[in-house]
Amino acid sequence: MAEAAVLKPDDRAWADTLSRVRHDVYHRPEYARLDAGSSIAFRYAEAGRVLLLPLLLRPVPDTDLHDAVSPYGYPGPVSNASSEGFFERAWQAFKDLLCTRGVVTAFVRLHPLLPVPTRPLAGAGTLVRHGETVSIDLTLTAEQMWSQTHRSHRNQINKARRAGVTVVFDDWSRYDEWIDTYHATMRRVGATSFYFFSRPYFQTLQSTLEDKVHLAVALSPSGEVLGGNLFFSYGGIMHTHLQATRDGDVRHADKLLYDEVRAWGRAAGATVYHLGGGVGGAADSLFRYKAAFSPGRQDFHTWRVITDPRAYDKLAGTPTPEALEGRFPPYR
Repeated sequence: MAEAAVLKPDDRAWADTLSRVRHDVYHRPEYARLDAGSSIAFRYAEAGRVLLLPLLLRPVPDTDLHDAVSPYGYPGPVSNASSEGFFERAWQAFKDLLCTRGVVTAFVRLHPLLPVPTRPLAGAGTLVRHGETVSIDLTLTAEQMWSQTHRSHRNQINKARRAGVTVVFDDWSRYDEWIDTYHATMRRVGATSFYFFSRPYFQTLQSTLEDKVHLAVALSPSGEVLGGNLFFSYGGIMHTHLQATRDGDVRHADKLLYDEVRAWGRAAGATVYHLGGGVGGAADSLFRYKAAFSPGRQDFHTWRVITDPRAYDKLAGTPTPEALEGRFPPYR
């Protein structure tokens, strides 16, 4: 017998469902609470098979409606099922249930390392491939990972070490100084307001995720903070959440940080270190920079769903391929 439900973070069914499926830190209820908005998860169960998808509900201005969006990161659907028929039924239930709750659309960022069948996703909505992300296989030896690193990166990592740059882990007394560095980096690169996470956000991130979040800080020989890598490690999967270096000469501290973090992860028993991709999934300079650390590649998709077609028509008109594949939802 099938059952579809919307869960709140304090609902025991959220944690119980995660105990039955492979998942990541992005699927944890405590992570969902970090983002502004009303945190929920869609759960679908059928004959011992389950699916869970975390979401944030946002009010649609000047209406009593909402739309749904993934929390920041890669909190795409996770499941212990493999049958495409299961996912077809789950996504129909997803659309029906959200529609009854006044949700017009859903925008979902899929997890590159925890894929689900794509055909049912495309049948229920619009699946957009943005590009590739980069990952490092931490089951390799240190020598194998080093040999997969591009020669220019290896040279600069060695230069950083010869210059006396060191990396320390989980020295949270350096957290505030690194946060200042992060904000300065966002100003330097002209980042949008979305990426200017507040100091309370960073503090809540650490206190909420506890041993699932770590800080690697690169120090000059005199003890100055040159940069840092804030990363997640959970269930064998690691992600760089945010990395930043200060203005000026950082003596290749950025590349040394990635090298030291992957060594930390391998020693801690993690199996994969996900670096992410370029801006918006593009094969840009940021992607090429990450790609020089490893040949590991995965596709990155987003999924766009109209859950209430009548309400959507009133807000944005008849859906077109351009509207469904571009900025979504278009009424935002």
